Amino acid sequence: MFRIGQIAGSDVLVSSSWFLIAGLIALIMAPRVDQVQSGLGGWKYVVGLAFAIALYVAVLLHEASHAVVARRFGFRVHSITLHFLGGATAIEGEAQRPRQEFWIAVVGPLTSILVGAGALGLWFVIPDGLLRLVVEGLAGANLLIGVLNLVPGLPLDGGRVLKAGVWAVTGRVDTGTTVAAWGGRVLALVVGAWALWTARSGDLTSPVILGIVAIFLWTGASQALAVSRISSLFGHLDPARLARRGLAVPPDLPLAEALRRAREAEAGGIVTVTSDGRPDGLVDEAAARAVPDERRPWVPVSSVARRIEPGLTLPAEVSGAELLETLRSTNATEYLLVNPDGTMYGVLVTTDVLRRVRPSR
Repeated sequence: MFRIGQIAGSDVLVSSSWFLIAGLIALIMAPRVDQVQSGLGGWKYVVGLAFAIALYVAVLLHEASHAVVARRFGFRVHSITLHFLGGATAIEGEAQRPRQEFWIAVVGPLTSILVGAGALGLWFVIPDGLLRLVVEGLAGANLLIGVLNLVPGLPLDGGRVLKAGVWAVTGRVDTGTTVAAWGGRVLALVVGAWALWTARSGDLTSPVILGIVAIFLWTGASQALAVSRISSLFGHLDPARLARRGLAVPPDLPLAEALRRAREAEAGGIVTVTSDGRPDGLVDEAAARAVPDERRPWVPVSSVARRIEPGLTLPAEVSGAELLETLRSTNATEYLLVNPDGTMYGVLVTTDVLRRVRPSR
């Protein structure tokens, strides 16, 4: 992965697979370059490479539009990646309303269509030659990318548009995701069948590319279904009911004594606190168990505690959906639930949450 710069505060990355598709584009373009201007020799491949770069600049504009709109809605955008099949924008968090989902999704295809329409307009005023060939390719490719991305099936942008529409009508985001994901699976089967049909001609280039696209669509749609199921399970979860009673102890207390007090108080979690009673550490249950019995009287409890950082403290009334977002963004074995006045409510253990949702699958 190569970093080539930033757009709208997000890193722009290029996957090594891009060089493969750039070379393939150069090979496919070479005969057409020969038709327009013969006698170039090996330079015809350079023209094809230049077209590949121009095409991916347009793809970058497509992805950058997603990033800009996502930022306007308050989402953090980690990166934009260009790869074999186009590009991807890494947006932190999920849309909270259908309107957000719709605009973040639809702006990408609209950008591609506008770029394609602009290139088409230039085609009419540029004289015959290599530049007109490149502009012609950009017009056709961007119009095709824009239209195909509006096909209603995840993981395409059109699938997210469909998801937003179903979500707006039903009021259920998981229903929207399920409908759009199955649209993506149906599309994957159609593309796969198309790949098998084209293979009859004996030319394997198109069937291989179509097969890769079909796998990409099926995998993306299946992942969306899996995430939807998990989100639905978490949506019915009440984290406060799963929280264990927490025991507050000073950080220099011997681990053996902290464990003894926890057993007496029937507490399932241990929290180290400062001299003024402010929680500052969560004891890692696995790390505490790993300390041999004979060493526990001599080891301070703080040595097996994780310092409480942003993301490890949650309000006691946190919803299941909000908890899922926290689990995605902040990987931890324990989280501290606090009351509205800042006092400790309890300790939420990740394994307890996972045990609660897994039986329902």
